[in-house]
Amino acid sequence: MYDVLNELNKTTGITGSMVVGHDGIVIAADLDESFEGDTIGALAASITANIQKSLDRLKTTPLKQVTIEADEGKLFFTDAGLGILVVTTEKSVNIGLIRLEIKNAISKLKVNA
Repeated sequence: MYDVLNELNKTTGITGSMVVGHDGIVIAADLDESFEGDTIGALAASITANIQKSLDRLKTTPLKQVTIEADEGKLFFTDAGLGILVVTTEKSVNIGLIRLEIKNAISKLKVNA
């Protein structure tokens, strides 16, 4: 799992990545030192759970990905089956490339699970 995160982090614009359980517990992390993994894990679990509840009320398909854009960068929360893949990026990134790399990483995580 750490190999997949390390490889993902080599993508231009990605500053860190981690996998957290749906309960917010960190499973594996390769984050920049400026991020607190436990805090981001709890945030990812809370946000995705609340959005999923809203989607359930709308009777729509399961949550796949949430993207948060802030002044300092972007956060991607993506359902990886075993948990949530969290990716942090610089503010100016190629979002299409990031989403493609996230998709590839999730495929590798599912094979290794």
